[in-house]
Amino acid sequence: MMFRDRTDAGKKLASRLTTLGLADPVVLALPRGGVPVAAEIARALGAPLDLIIVRKVGAPGEPELALGALVDGDPPDVVFNADVVQAWGLSEAELSRLVARERAETERRRQVYGPARPWPVAGKTAIIVDDGVATGATVKAAIRALRRRSPREIVVAVPVAPPRTAAELAAQADRLVCLDRPARFLALGFLYRDFPQLTDEEVIHILGQFGPPDASGSAR
Repeated sequence: MMFRDRTDAGKKLASRLTTLGLADPVVLALPRGGVPVAAEIARALGAPLDLIIVRKVGAPGEPELALGALVDGDPPDVVFNADVVQAWGLSEAELSRLVARERAETERRRQVYGPARPWPVAGKTAIIVDDGVATGATVKAAIRALRRRSPREIVVAVPVAPPRTAAELAAQADRLVCLDRPARFLALGFLYRDFPQLTDEEVIHILGQFGPPDASGSAR
């Protein structure tokens, strides 16, 4: 499946999600790329939109290779890809330094995008959205962090994922909505006709289209 852009992917996911009868949905986007996808879902469901800021912990010298990921918080939730960490033979001290570097970036992003609201998810359906996944490390970290907030259920909604990653996410989330699971997965950019890098300003603009929550966590 080829997507025109992130907005197109979001509309296709929204079409699938609106058929599920999800109770009290809250849409949580992984910035930056997940935000325009999530915005279409939030509009279709009439749900609030917020961020769940997750950073990949890249291998030394190969930042695109995910050792794991962390979710902003104090302390942050960290999930490692055990097989990758073992292959690199990194010590606890080396892992701690890598995590500290990425934690600084999660804190910077939270400051840039505005104070953490965050949307209450207890008893609600938390929908984690990204523009696609490869190893799934960032989404797994988001699932782990959200479990501690007692949602009714966790739904992962992504346009595309490799079959193995999709199976792992389906096992960890309560539901997975994934539109395409290509056996030969090269990179997300090959599955979109238009796949630019988003800026912080674009993320802020999209978030500004959704009002703050009221006391119940519903969008106003």
